[in-house]
Amino acid sequence: MRACIFFDVDNTLFPTAEFAELARRNALRAMIETGLDASERELYRGLQRLIREKGSNYPNHFDSLLRKMGVKRPARYVAAAVAAYHNTKSSIQPYPEVPKTLLELKKRGYRLYVATNGDAVKQWDKLIRMGIHLFFEDVFVSGEIGEEKSPSFFRKVLAHVKAKPSACIMVGDRMDSDILPAKKLGIYTVRILQGPYSRQKGKADAQIRKFSELLGVARRL
Repeated sequence: MRACIFFDVDNTLFPTAEFAELARRNALRAMIETGLDASERELYRGLQRLIREKGSNYPNHFDSLLRKMGVKRPARYVAAAVAAYHNTKSSIQPYPEVPKTLLELKKRGYRLYVATNGDAVKQWDKLIRMGIHLFFEDVFVSGEIGEEKSPSFFRKVLAHVKAKPSACIMVGDRMDSDILPAKKLGIYTVRILQGPYSRQKGKADAQIRKFSELLGVARRL
C-alpha cells in the first residue's frame, strides 16, 4: 500500500474558481453601495486586467484598481471591498465528497498531506474554514517552501515526510503544477477532472471525475 497521499487545494478540495468569482463580485458591489461612482461591469473588467497582470495572490488588487481609476481618498471603498470579500469566505465549503473520503483514507492508514502553490496563510485559512485541516499531517505551501510546485519542490516535501516517490500519490486538477512535476519523480499521479483546468491536455496515471473515486484508485495500488 502506498503510504502518503498529497492533495492540491484549489479546485481539488474545493471549487476555488466559483468562490473567487463570487467573492470578487461581492467586493465590487460593496464599493458601489458605499458610494463609488462606477458600474460593476467597469470595475470587473479592470479587476480582471489586474489579476492577469499581477496574479491572483497579489495583496492590493482593490487599491491598484482604484488608483488606476483616479479615485481620490479610496480608503472607504477598499475597506468595503475587503470586508465583503472576507465575509464571503464564510460560505467556503469543500466539494461534498471530500470530508467522507478523507476520513475513509485515514481509516485505511494513509498519511494525508497538502502540497499546494500559494500563500501559506491563505491556504491554511481555506483549510481551517472548510473544517478539514485536521485530516492532514502537514501542509506544504510554495510560499513557505520557497518555490512553486516542481520536481525540486516535491523532493523537499518527500525528504520532510521521509517517504520514497514510489510510496506516494499526488492528487490535483492541473497538469502543469500538480501532475507533471510529481510524475517526473516517480510519484503516482491522480488527476481530478473538475474546475477550469479540466480540459487541460495531458494524462495522469489515473483520472477521476468525483473525489470519492479516489478510494477505488487507492485500493488498486
